[in-house]
Amino acid sequence: MNIQLVTSLRKNPKFWFIITVDIILLVIAYYLANVIRFADSILEYRNVVLINPLIPFLVFVKIIIFYLFGLYRGMWRYTSYSDIFNILKGTTVSAFIIVTILLYFNRFEGLSRSVFILDTLLTFLLVSGHRVAIRYFYQNVQGSNGFFTKFSKVSKKRLLIIGAGAYAEKVLREIKENNQLPYAVVGLVDDDHKKTGMKIHGIPVFGLISDLKEHIRRSKANEALIAIASLTGQDMQRIVTICQEADIPFKVLPGIGQIIDGKISVKSMRDISYSDLLGRTEVKLEQDVIGRYLTDQTVLVTGAGGSIGSELCRQILRFSPRRIILLDASEANLYTIQMELVHEYKFENISPILGKVQDLGLLEWLFLRHKPEVVFHAAAYKHVPLVENNPWQAIHNNVLGTQLLAETSIIHGVQRFVLVSTDKAVRPTNVMGASKRLTELIMMAYGKDNWNGQCSPIRSRLTHTVPLFDKKLHDHNTVFMAVRFGNVLGSSGSVIPLFKRQIELGGPVTVTHPEITRYFMSIEEAAQLILQAGAMGHGEEIFILKMGEPIKIANMARRLIKLAGKEPDTEIEIKYTGLREGEKLYEELITEGEGIVETHHEKIMVLRGNSMDCVNLFNGLEELFDKARRHDSYGIKMSLQQLIPEFTPCFLANDSLPEIQHSSCSRSEAPDTQSRCTTA
Repeated sequence: MNIQLVTSLRKNPKFWFIITVDIILLVIAYYLANVIRFADSILEYRNVVLINPLIPFLVFVKIIIFYLFGLYRGMWRYTSYSDIFNILKGTTVSAFIIVTILLYFNRFEGLSRSVFILDTLLTFLLVSGHRVAIRYFYQNVQGSNGFFTKFSKVSKKRLLIIGAGAYAEKVLREIKENNQLPYAVVGLVDDDHKKTGMKIHGIPVFGLISDLKEHIRRSKANEALIAIASLTGQDMQRIVTICQEADIPFKVLPGIGQIIDGKISVKSMRDISYSDLLGRTEVKLEQDVIGRYLTDQTVLVTGAGGSIGSELCRQILRFSPRRIILLDASEANLYTIQMELVHEYKFENISPILGKVQDLGLLEWLFLRHKPEVVFHAAAYKHVPLVENNPWQAIHNNVLGTQLLAETSIIHGVQRFVLVSTDKAVRPTNVMGASKRLTELIMMAYGKDNWNGQCSPIRSRLTHTVPLFDKKLHDHNTVFMAVRFGNVLGSSGSVIPLFKRQIELGGPVTVTHPEITRYFMSIEEAAQLILQAGAMGHGEEIFILKMGEPIKIANMARRLIKLAGKEPDTEIEIKYTGLREGEKLYEELITEGEGIVETHHEKIMVLRGNSMDCVNLFNGLEELFDKARRHDSYGIKMSLQQLIPEFTPCFLANDSLPEIQHSSCSRSEAPDTQSRCTTA
């Protein structure tokens, strides 16, 4: 037994109070056992003499056993099933020891065996009943729904819980136990009609969710809480619509999988977000497999301050890395994620590096100093119209940065290199998508199975020196892979923040085209699947994350307006502005001819993309980099088209050379690949 623990218990007055009460209860239990056994004869002198000498012995043995079983270390206001089970074990073991001692020394002469059986049962009932009474006092007398609360001046909202399952039970229990929460539950509703009329912790199930308006009127509820463990997007939309029609404020709790410690907290109550309406099922991570390549490793995350990069850092922490290196070109973003990891996640082994991935000297210093073993490359320019008007930045940052990082990773013995790609790399119609497709080709070119000895590394071209690392590039064990997915809700380039801001300002909400559709997933889901795919790669694969069904942006705008309590087209206008330069009407995840294969993970597919001869690729890249250095927009797009035949460039007015006029780019060969350039 820990000496400090013993000392702490002895100084606690509640410890002595509980022991004193237990001693009294043990004496009462033994006397009651004799009363039940001997009835009226208990008062006879002979039986009193037999009873009294055993009491100190029984009490001493039971208290010692209870102490050893930890019955005096619990907080009895939170008595649980495990505590009751410990009492049962302590009572049974102490009874066994007492009976064994009496058999050895006395052979039970003059003692009734049934008394000891009754004493064991009564001891368990009285001791556990005492603990349960303490919990009842704190919950129902002193607690949020208790006697004293009724006379307090604290005003509590009358809460109606939507759902009557295990998830709702946890929420209800916490509200009853936590006096600080400003809620008093008045009832529950559920889709299961069999639960109508039943009670959970004394709170009735009124009826069906479809009759919510009537239940609100009868219970005078002020607010509704959606507490159903797993809802499809369609079911969530239905419940939201019912709540809106009932004209009651409503909130939702995060899914159980989002609360890492597994405990539901009503403090996590929040407004419905668009990700709730997607109805994504919880991502099942192979914790042991991911842990094998992340636990106790030094991990580099580029673009660590961005939406995807920062969430990757949060998710990586779950697997206890040795160190996380945060590389980002934005001072504000880098500082924000650093402070979050240190102060909110209490993780100190962080190395924040302010700089760009295309800085070869910085990369060399970083890899020599910190020796990363796993690299997640999330740094990229992603805003389609901005990149379309500044294409050289996509080449410098997205393409050159990826090539330098890949070579540096090989030279310094990185084990795994995971490239974060995008669905815009599929049959691209804009520079951003084409640049990300090039990063996929670069990733495959550097793969140990594809590298050609005739290829000239980018380092030798930049430094004009003979590469001493040729052998490392020919014979390396770095596993390269890419992860391709669609739009991420709430990311820096997502339309969600823009729509929310426009709604706050009273509209209009701007949508480029009535039919434009996109694939969406949450930031958390994207980051988790990137980690999962990183564990599955064997080399040069492109993993495709299953995005579900594509969503019309116009429909998304209407739902967000309704979530804000407004009516689309009447209170908030939806205005169509036309497709932006390089923007597709529909996005794809797979290029025609790419062989896609299912994996053992339900949300991840894999393809081995069509690789390109590294000699031709690198020669084309050299020409591309030269045009980027000269800020030649037209030349950049022509070079990209030569490298990526499926790329359909959009030539803007400021791209034009004397003999070239700007044109409107559109794809008509298939309705799902339409795009258009905005003319100047």
